[in-house]
Amino acid sequence: MAIVNVTPDSFSGDGLGPDPAAAAALATRFAEEGADIIDIGAESTRPDAIPVTLEQEAERALPAVAAIRAATDLPISIDTQHAEVAGAALEAGADMVNDINGLRADKGMGAVVASRGAALVAMHNQRSRPSGDVVANVLAGWGESLRIGDEAGVSRDRIVLDPGFGFGWTPEENLQLVQRLDELSVAGQPLLLGPSRKSTLGLVLGAPVEERLEGTAAAVAIAIARGVDIVRVHDVAEMRKVAAVADAVTRGRWQAP
Repeated sequence: MAIVNVTPDSFSGDGLGPDPAAAAALATRFAEEGADIIDIGAESTRPDAIPVTLEQEAERALPAVAAIRAATDLPISIDTQHAEVAGAALEAGADMVNDINGLRADKGMGAVVASRGAALVAMHNQRSRPSGDVVANVLAGWGESLRIGDEAGVSRDRIVLDPGFGFGWTPEENLQLVQRLDELSVAGQPLLLGPSRKSTLGLVLGAPVEERLEGTAAAVAIAIARGVDIVRVHDVAEMRKVAAVADAVTRGRWQAP
C-alpha cells in the first residue's frame, strides 16, 4: 500500500498539498514501482496535527481521488476517519476506506462502507485508551470494530485489520506490536502494518525522518515474517524488494524471472 499524502503537514515530509496533478503523478510512479494499492490521506493524523474541517479534507481528497482514478487501475484507499468524506471519496472512485478508528468513532462509517460494498482497513487506535497488554488491547479493539461492522452489514471478507503502529503506543509498545504480530493472527482477517518512517524507528536509529529507510525495511521484513499481508509505506520501490525477499523466505512466494 503506497502512501499519497495531499496534506501540507505530513510528519514524513512528503505532503503534496491540494495538488491533484502531483498526486496522480506520484500514484503513477508508485504503480510503476510495484504498488498494489494507493492510499490517499487528506488529514494529518500525527499526535500534534492541526484539525481540519470536513470541507477542507474533502477539498483536498476528492480531486486527488478523481485524478488518481483516471491515472491508474490500482485499487484506491481513502485514509479518513469521517464517514462523509469516505462516502464522497467512494463515489469519486475509491475502492477502500482506511479508518484509523476502526468504525469506532464516526458511527456512520460502517453504513457508508457497507452500502457501497467497499473494502475496509479497521485500525485499532490506542490514543486516549488505558494501557495494558498490547495484544489484549488490540484484540479487544478489533473485536469491537468487527462487531460494529457486522451490525452495519460490512462483509468480513472485505475487512483488513491494522494494530495501529504509532497510534497511542509508547515506543516500546510499538516494538512489541511488531514482535508479537503472530499472536494477532488469531483474529482471522488479513493484517496490515504501517511502520514507515515513524518516530519509534527514528528513536531506535537516532535518525531524522529522511534517514529511516533501513529501519522501515527491517520492520517491514519482520512484519511479513510474522504474518502481515499488507505493508503501508512511503518508499515503494525499496519496500517492494524487501517484501519480495521476505515473502520468498517466509512463505515460499517467488518465481524465477
